[in-house]
Amino acid sequence: MPSNDTTIYHNPSCGTSRNTLAMLRERGVEPTVVQYLKTPPDRETLRRLCADSGLGVRGVLREKEPLAAELGLLDPDRSDEERLDAMLAHPVLINRPLVVTPKGTRLCRPKEVVLEIL
Repeated sequence: MPSNDTTIYHNPSCGTSRNTLAMLRERGVEPTVVQYLKTPPDRETLRRLCADSGLGVRGVLREKEPLAAELGLLDPDRSDEERLDAMLAHPVLINRPLVVTPKGTRLCRPKEVVLEIL
């Protein structure tokens, strides 16, 4: 049964995401799993995740994704709104896994970062 107070924005093909989910479950947490590539967050949710993680929009952007460079999102002159637009249109640009608990929101790279908010 999912925990109502923990959510993971998960990509099952990502090893770090799978390992983070496993760490949560090993600690007795059954989070709500959002496969964000299939069900992307809306703009306000994504904006809140970026802010609450302390990373901002640029910090949650998956810069290693070739599409980020192709779209010019690494250019320092690009606005957060432009990056959000791109992340919403192409969810593969959202870095993962993002985990939300009552203690905070973290981009769990490496997976051990999740321990900070459990």
